[in-house]
Amino acid sequence: MLDFDLAKIYQVETKYLKRQVRRNIERFEGDDFMFEVSQEEILRCQNVTSSWGGSRYGAFAFTEIGVAMLSGVLNSKVAVEANRRIMRAFVAYRHLAELPIAATYLELKKEIESVRAEVNDILADQNDINESTRAQLDALSDALAELQSLKSQNVISNPRKPIGFILSEDDDDKK
Repeated sequence: MLDFDLAKIYQVETKYLKRQVRRNIERFEGDDFMFEVSQEEILRCQNVTSSWGGSRYGAFAFTEIGVAMLSGVLNSKVAVEANRRIMRAFVAYRHLAELPIAATYLELKKEIESVRAEVNDILADQNDINESTRAQLDALSDALAELQSLKSQNVISNPRKPIGFILSEDDDDKK
């Protein structure tokens, strides 16, 4: 967490929080407690800017144990209560991050496998339908080919009576 965010939570000014940290710097030695964010990094993600477009000083970024250490530096009731809430939030986040992801991953894996099996069953059924449809179309094609060959052999001949006003051959000769 950044110093200006913690200052809002602890209801103190950022310069007061930084001053207390600098006075007790031996409590925050090492990158596992706190480190200073560079000017360039602040300008990239800065929400609160000064009149010239950035913070004049580098921000302190506190780790979880660095935030815990702040409770010894800021000795107000508000700071102690805020620190308790922050620590509870860190613990809750850690529990959230560890347990449900593994359970959710396994549940998603099972769900994906069941969907995959269902899709394979549907595709197999579709292939069965395609095979039977293909057999029916082949039988229909064979029947049509047989009828066509019978017609070409003149086995099937239905003389049809003409429809409409048609002159017969005898009428053509009379003209």
